[in-house]
Amino acid sequence: MIRINNRRYLGNKHKLLKFIKKVVENECPNAESFFDVFSGTGVVASAFTDMKIITNDILYSNFIVHNAFFGKERYNADKVNHLIKEFNAKHVDSEPENYMSINFADTYFSHYVSKKIGYIRDEIEALSKRGYINDRERSILITSLIYAMDKIATTVGHYDAFRKNVEFNNKLHLKMLDIDSNTINSECYNEDANDLVRRIQADIVYLDPPYNSRQYSDAYHLLENIAKWEKPEVFGVAKKMDRQHIKSDYCTRQATQTFEDLINNIDAKYIILSYNNTGEKSDDRSNARISDEDIVRILKQKGHVKVFETDYKAFTTGKSNINDNKERLFLCSTEKVASPLNYTGGKFKLLKQIQPLFPSNIDTFVDLFAGGFNVGINVPSEKTVFNDINGELIGLFKTLKKLKTETVIKRVEKIIVKYGLSDVSKFGYDYYNCNSSDGLANFNKDKFLNLRNDFNKLKVKNSDYYIMLYVLIVFSFNNQIRFNKSGEFNLPVGKRDFNNKMREKLIRFSHRLQDQDNEIKHSDYKKLSMRNLTENSLVYADPPYLITLASYNEQGGWNEEKEVELLNYLDEVDKRNVKFALSNVLYHKGRENEILKDWIQKNNGKYIVNFLDYSYSNSNYQTKDKDTKSIEVLITNY
Repeated sequence: MIRINNRRYLGNKHKLLKFIKKVVENECPNAESFFDVFSGTGVVASAFTDMKIITNDILYSNFIVHNAFFGKERYNADKVNHLIKEFNAKHVDSEPENYMSINFADTYFSHYVSKKIGYIRDEIEALSKRGYINDRERSILITSLIYAMDKIATTVGHYDAFRKNVEFNNKLHLKMLDIDSNTINSECYNEDANDLVRRIQADIVYLDPPYNSRQYSDAYHLLENIAKWEKPEVFGVAKKMDRQHIKSDYCTRQATQTFEDLINNIDAKYIILSYNNTGEKSDDRSNARISDEDIVRILKQKGHVKVFETDYKAFTTGKSNINDNKERLFLCSTEKVASPLNYTGGKFKLLKQIQPLFPSNIDTFVDLFAGGFNVGINVPSEKTVFNDINGELIGLFKTLKKLKTETVIKRVEKIIVKYGLSDVSKFGYDYYNCNSSDGLANFNKDKFLNLRNDFNKLKVKNSDYYIMLYVLIVFSFNNQIRFNKSGEFNLPVGKRDFNNKMREKLIRFSHRLQDQDNEIKHSDYKKLSMRNLTENSLVYADPPYLITLASYNEQGGWNEEKEVELLNYLDEVDKRNVKFALSNVLYHKGRENEILKDWIQKNNGKYIVNFLDYSYSNSNYQTKDKDTKSIEVLITNY
């Protein structure tokens, strides 16, 4: 039987499947669909049939293969096997000349094999037109023929040229395909990749575009001809037909621009790009068309980027000597990551409304009042600056950035064991005579107070201090952070513990924080330098809201004077030709932020007010129902 990987093909990733699968398993949790945009042989998609798979290729010959192995339509295996046996047994000496024998005899195949290929292909088309075989069965038979041809062709793995003065192999032998039955939800397409991604959504989008100037339509023109069977005129020594309509921009100087358009229009949680680092090491035709710098720049505009690499031997056509060539996987995660803290005023739930209002191509994102880091950790930018005046908060996040995530988890678990706190992820609620609804407060109260007392006695603020602080937050009321005037943590015990959800939050957040190019600062925002900011930078301000009551306002943390200072600061940002965005509320439970309202009116339309409550987006904010609604806005200078 024929397996999908039994094919010679430029850039075939069969040997890299373990590498690709490992990255997906470790970095793409809970993915349920896999979209292979440049599928080629389909071998990568075949490794993910435990998900819904979607394949695509601009070459119809590859689409035929995908439909054969992954198609939804039912097929009659006995019928197909019977036809394959008939084709193999057929002698064509007495058959008339056909398209293949006339055009391709004694090139890639002998005269006899060329005639047999033409005969079989004519028969497949005739059976399809009569309705004796359906589209899936037609695809299976054509695929079997393509694989049989590929095995005996006098080529070096592609059809750019044929080898002369070699002995032809006359044993064309078709075989049945080894088809995975677990592809009932698959979809197969034969479209331009940049057009198709505008319509398809998937959890994982895998990209393996052409790397260099070698067009796949040139390398596989004969197989494309066989698959379509339109019998076009061929020309030149290599017997190629007109291929202009299937040329790829990824092989030209337009590659970077085309790639950027592709990435901008992908709808996925994770984008995985295969692209090797030939750079300028080989002959010009083999050089990568998109630079690493452009790849990272473009992907960072979409999400957060990690790069994995492994040793890999490149296909060089015997003309290039590439040393230390590696195949890389660029992983871009666009999925939102929540803070491990339930920080008051956190914007995680508003990200879907806020983030589309931010500009694209941000070089530096400055989060002036970073709080729980919910915004800065999720906004794609080349660099992120987190700042907050809360030293405890900043110390904790610096610790999560510095320590390996595995080390943090072990130290958290050690504290839980030391103080005898609950661990429902291991033992469940019944073990503690509790249930999920009532929570764990009764069991943990005394143990939590012992932990809190010991924490408040600590004098040195090192990693032990901040790990203990994190455990306190996990077991405290509503997973919040609060200190009294004496600097003591004073929240009571909460209902939850370090359950699987909290653990996963911490792991994903820590990984993102460590992977991101960022700085974490503890400063008055007014002292932050703006020297390196450009017109492509964005300063984001999410201050304590003047007219709301929150824990950070309990001790006079924000007042009218500070509100005015911030608005003046943003005016200075604007004068420097740097973009800013301000989160705030105009009205809250009958109260009106007169300072903010006057500032907006003073600028006379210079700044744009974006209403985050969709029901108010097309109304005048001066006529809102001020008694019952809280009206949150994002104010921008762009």
